[in-house]
Amino acid sequence: QVQLVESGGGLVQAGGSLRLSCTVSGSIFSINAMGWYRQAPGKQRELVASISSIGRKNYADSVKGRFTISRDGAKNTAYLQMNSLKFEDTAVYYCNAAVRPSSSGYANDYWGQGTQVTVSS
Repeated sequence: QVQLVESGGGLVQAGGSLRLSCTVSGSIFSINAMGWYRQAPGKQRELVASISSIGRKNYADSVKGRFTISRDGAKNTAYLQMNSLKFEDTAVYYCNAAVRPSSSGYANDYWGQGTQVTVSS
């Protein structure tokens, strides 16, 4: 079994910062891409940022220049540093990871339980 545990969400004023963490545990041979998604009330889940196993990063246009994704391979952890937060960043943020549980298996997608980020205007 593979588990993703997120932390770091909360309430912050507009212009403030938060740092989200996502740690993968369980049966892990390797972790391919990791990413952060978010879902606001009444909206579809959208990709915020992703990072490949070799560190290639991709960002949604709405967060470029404000958010930074990173990962620590030794800790099986991904981070999302969010600066200059805006009211429209309010959402539940979900971590996603493509995990190979064994050397002979394929990578499967796993999701965290989500962490609430609320930005007050």
